[in-house]
Amino acid sequence: MQLKNSTYHIQDISMQALAEEYGTPLFVYNAFTIDRQINRLQNAFDGFPHRINYAAKSLTNIAVLRLIRSYGLGLDVVSVNELKMGLDAGFDPDDILFTSNSVSFEEIKQAIDHGIKVNIDSLSLLETFGKTFGGSEPCSIRLKLDPLVGEHEASTKWHNKSKFGIHYSRLDDIKALIDSYDLNIVGLHVHNSSSFLDIPVYLEAAERMFSIAQSFEELDFVDFGGGITIPFHPDDEVIDVEKLGHVLAVKVEAFYDDYGSRPEIWFEPGRFLVSECGYLLTTVTVLKGDRDLPYAGTDTGFNHLLRPKMYDAYHEICNISNAKGELKRYHVTGNMCETDFLGRDREIADIREGDILCLKNAGAYGACMASNYNSRVRPAEVIIKNGEVHLIRERETYEDLVHKQVDIDW
Repeated sequence: MQLKNSTYHIQDISMQALAEEYGTPLFVYNAFTIDRQINRLQNAFDGFPHRINYAAKSLTNIAVLRLIRSYGLGLDVVSVNELKMGLDAGFDPDDILFTSNSVSFEEIKQAIDHGIKVNIDSLSLLETFGKTFGGSEPCSIRLKLDPLVGEHEASTKWHNKSKFGIHYSRLDDIKALIDSYDLNIVGLHVHNSSSFLDIPVYLEAAERMFSIAQSFEELDFVDFGGGITIPFHPDDEVIDVEKLGHVLAVKVEAFYDDYGSRPEIWFEPGRFLVSECGYLLTTVTVLKGDRDLPYAGTDTGFNHLLRPKMYDAYHEICNISNAKGELKRYHVTGNMCETDFLGRDREIADIREGDILCLKNAGAYGACMASNYNSRVRPAEVIIKNGEVHLIRERETYEDLVHKQVDIDW
């Protein structure tokens, strides 16, 4: 988003004009940013055989999935409906990995019926898979590693409470199931979320995964999951993916020398690819004075952008309808009948009722986590590609809210 002549633009499209045409709240996506981020990863990891699987859960709009597919990426899905959308968007079943997480075995069978490889994250599910399919269907094993590089407190806390994967200390149990059911294990996967916080952590995880992989024959891939993040706050330090690719290539080649073949190295970015492409536009409905700071109330809330409420996440906020106004401090809140700060104590250009605010980094885990809480409708979504605006989701209506409800005349 660029400021030109006191007006914010994306690809020469006025953000103010978008708010006027489509109304607010409105999710706006910049396809150029997705292109940039994909190319960064592809170039960073071109030193070894790799595949990038887009984490569909981060932004599941089918038009975005089609765009992602046009770059030749694969897809990581976590539900049957996500995999169906992936297929509808044109992904080949071989390009989709279904990563299970507390799912019923019925979902696993549905994935297999669609020709999708599955990623198993519990011993009980692995045993049921073996009893049902034996070695006739390939699968991947999702592992949980211990906290990496102990001085990273956030990493340690996350790993200690993580529900994802089979702890690597249970490798003997995994091997026993493989032997009992002649399982066809084609991949190893580690879920890292944002716990691989810098390059030393990432390299330590790689060494552990490659060491474990030595005890599995004829793997097709080793999957490092997602977790490569982007800066939300101006002071955030994030992994330099170009440098990561360079140093990781050394570890990969050493693994290949020991392993005797060259399994692909997989990654499943979501936030890295789509977070910065997204903006949430919202109208200021009310200004309220207080003994602290003025509150700018808006026509959105955690029903549309849950991350500030759920994770205390920081999203930069700017006033696109008064970009050159005097900077003042505000609390920005939503219209939920709950405490729903979108930003506390933020320095923003002078806010007036009716102004349009923009919350940045709203592409990942924004629209896909939106709800109808307080019986409010979910926003429209548009994407800008090659200077053209495309509506990719219509704003919901009251009829959408009630069309599945059954009205009983008592």
